Amino acid sequence: MRHGQTVTSSRDTLVRDFAAANAADRSLVGARVTTDSFPKNSVATTSLPRRLAQVPLVSALMLAMVCSVASAQSPTDSAPRRFSLLPGSGSPRVGSMAHREEILAALPMDRLTDEAKQRILGIAEKPTLFRRLPSQIVPCDRDMFLFLTRNPDVLVGLWDLMGITQVQSTRTGPYQLDASDGVGTLCRVDLVYGDANKHIFVVDGSYDGKMTPTEIRGKGVFVLESTYTAGEDGRTRVSGTLDCFVQLDSLGIDLIARTMSPIIGRSADSNFEQTAQFIAQVSEASERNPSAMLDIAARLPQVNQATRDEFSKTILAVARRGQQVAARDRENSAQ
Repeated sequence: MRHGQTVTSSRDTLVRDFAAANAADRSLVGARVTTDSFPKNSVATTSLPRRLAQVPLVSALMLAMVCSVASAQSPTDSAPRRFSLLPGSGSPRVGSMAHREEILAALPMDRLTDEAKQRILGIAEKPTLFRRLPSQIVPCDRDMFLFLTRNPDVLVGLWDLMGITQVQSTRTGPYQLDASDGVGTLCRVDLVYGDANKHIFVVDGSYDGKMTPTEIRGKGVFVLESTYTAGEDGRTRVSGTLDCFVQLDSLGIDLIARTMSPIIGRSADSNFEQTAQFIAQVSEASERNPSAMLDIAARLPQVNQATRDEFSKTILAVARRGQQVAARDRENSAQ
């Protein structure tokens, strides 16, 4: 996927904003990055908890909620964070009916297919659980952030290469991914809309493992809002906010989920924070050590060749921009 594009349907694959897409492509043509100024040692892998690396980016959040319902234990440390449920819980704004209606009203419904609109509203208008995860601000190149957001199979491939996940993912469409953790969790992640500042994912998931006597099925709508600012050092900071609408099919699980909501919410918060930090580290490694990252991109498991090639292009673009920022810093220091 080209980062200037607007994705409107994972099934119909309607692409708009061609001018921006072509401009983004031209910015990569002829890009040449020298690696003399970068260390030659391999990229240091971050310590990523195994709990996070169980399912891909967005589906992790939904399935962490669903599976936490099945296997949740009482918290042993500090008191859990507030988890906003349906109207009347917690803050009068965040999590309230008015707040959720405001989120839905801001969705670009006129740019979605009828099928996508029906799927989104069928879940988001009657959620079992709603949560706005704590906003994250991380240093990250804009193109790298967009690429990884739109290609969660690359994150799965990185974790697989690091030996910290058992997840198997399969791209079933340009913006659609199926995944399994091997212990009962299955999910389908659909990116139904995406532009530079908003991405909408629809997830169908199930759990049929040892923790529950019967299968648990659920659906989720995840709205990722992102903004970009330039720091004093010239590098981009990405601010991300994720609104989660989760609908569970079983009445019994529905009631348990509401009861266990503080624990579920804390798990989702942690997943989002750690995934954001990992994405930032991928961006930093691409800037500082592109040669090693290109080697990693070429060896990524569970990722098709076209996606590997796009990842390599993004790495080169990040490294080139990093060199430009470093050159400006040297010029300013010399003055």
